[in-house]
Amino acid sequence: MLEVITYPNPLLRQISKPVEVFDKGLHTLLDEMYEVMLAKNGVGISAIQVAKPIRALLICIPDEDGNQHKGDLLEVINPKIIERDGEILFNEGCLSVPEFYEEIKRASNIKIAYQDRYGNPQEIVAQDYLAVAFQHEIDHLNGVLFIDKLSIVKRKKFEKELKQRQKH
Repeated sequence: MLEVITYPNPLLRQISKPVEVFDKGLHTLLDEMYEVMLAKNGVGISAIQVAKPIRALLICIPDEDGNQHKGDLLEVINPKIIERDGEILFNEGCLSVPEFYEEIKRASNIKIAYQDRYGNPQEIVAQDYLAVAFQHEIDHLNGVLFIDKLSIVKRKKFEKELKQRQKH
């Protein structure tokens, strides 16, 4: 199984490169990312989180009962946010920043242009939870973590918690 890299790994700060080849290798990576995301109870994962610096991400929002279904899986390659609107505060966490959650301000409505696993152009309009997940994962592709969006006070709290955890 692929390994999820965690903060402060410098790879997480790398800007991911566009995907140009939509082949079996990409499909295998997407399938493996899905397995890791489910195993780690994530709702999204970007390729950089498994040390692959390409512009690919997955999102699978759970249903009302908290279950994730493969039919709801979004495989998103080379995403671009083309519209954003509204505002939402959302308590975010991250597979690469384990055991830390904090409220982050995001756009509540976004429109994204992307390609599917075969390179076909797609568009999706996302609201609320899905919009937050998209923005969080697209940030990863740009070397940005949700903790970068924290106020100075909350960032210091995070750094302190991280140091405590590393000691134990």
